Amino acid sequence: MMMGGKFSIVRAIATLALAGVLSFGGAVAAKAASEVKVIVNNTVITSGDIAKRVAFLRLQRQGGGAAEAKKQLVDEVLKRAEIARVQQSVSTQEVDAAFARFAAGNKLSPEQLGKILDQAGVGVEHFKQYIAVQMSWPRLVNFRYGGANRLAGGDLVKRMMEGGGDKPVTTEYFLQQVIFVIPASKRGAITGKRQAEADASRSKFPGCETSKVFAANYRDVSIRSLGRVLAQQLPEEWKPLIQKAGDGMTTGTRVTERGVEYLAICKKRQVNDDTAAEIVFRAEDIGKQKKGGEDPNSEQYLEELRSKAQIVNK
Repeated sequence: MMMGGKFSIVRAIATLALAGVLSFGGAVAAKAASEVKVIVNNTVITSGDIAKRVAFLRLQRQGGGAAEAKKQLVDEVLKRAEIARVQQSVSTQEVDAAFARFAAGNKLSPEQLGKILDQAGVGVEHFKQYIAVQMSWPRLVNFRYGGANRLAGGDLVKRMMEGGGDKPVTTEYFLQQVIFVIPASKRGAITGKRQAEADASRSKFPGCETSKVFAANYRDVSIRSLGRVLAQQLPEEWKPLIQKAGDGMTTGTRVTERGVEYLAICKKRQVNDDTAAEIVFRAEDIGKQKKGGEDPNSEQYLEELRSKAQIVNK
């Protein structure tokens, strides 16, 4: 996963479980028919597109058939157009990285995952288009509604009073990312060797202040400062490793699309400032939304797009 000032996680594709993928690994590819079925604001959805989405639904062990496939594709056309209009799309590189992460998470190379998707009748391009929308849409929703969702000073005080008058306490981390880089062309050949090098280096890590000098002793090792990260902002795949590591220590290693990585805990402490309080409260609200279903702002935004769209069924 790409780590920077803010973390993001692609959860929308996680439902495509490995067992589901492999169960259809030998399926005959869906026929890519070209008959027009729906026109959404001058964008055509063909029977071939619908066949691919039906195959994708099967991989996710979801029902609904052609009707559900058509509905999803119409919504995605609307989302994709709005994402392009507001210029909130993720990059091709981000989509490719998410595809590689998903493959690695299922112990597959991107090439192997591509073959499975092709055999199942989904295809790599269809899956990547799906990933792009799933990554970009929450960014767009947050862009539109995020400012309105921020807690004002009075709201912070009210939430704190509800909790007994105290600001919530959370853990603040200062992190560095250590990457033993693996070129894409050598991923299959040297991953094991690079992981062994990364694992062995952890006991020699001197601390964050001299980490760049340390990295110079190794070939193709990159150090990135991630700055201040609160516990609620930690990505799910790194969270247990970070919480397990002690202050001033390093986490276990993970193989990612860039190579073999681990994180160094430069500093860790308990904080309860206003910024931390807002992040804690927002995390609580997001957790409530997840339990109750999709973000209501997302559905409201999509319904607005539907109401303005010209959708013609053939």
